[in-house]
Amino acid sequence: MNKETIKKFIEWLESSGDEEIEAHRQYILGKMKSISSDGRSDVRLSLRLIDEEILARIELKRLG
Repeated sequence: MNKETIKKFIEWLESSGDEEIEAHRQYILGKMKSISSDGRSDVRLSLRLIDEEILARIELKRLG
């Protein structure tokens, strides 16, 4: 993924609700088998960013 795509994905994560993020995560996981080996690194990055956003939200709720 290029930097602009990553930036837009992070912006989407920050503005999306928990259910929308989880639906997108499930969609990505469902498509894993059909993604080429070259694209899997982008998929893993997307999943890692999703996980980081979810953990950040959990931490904010815990502290707030």
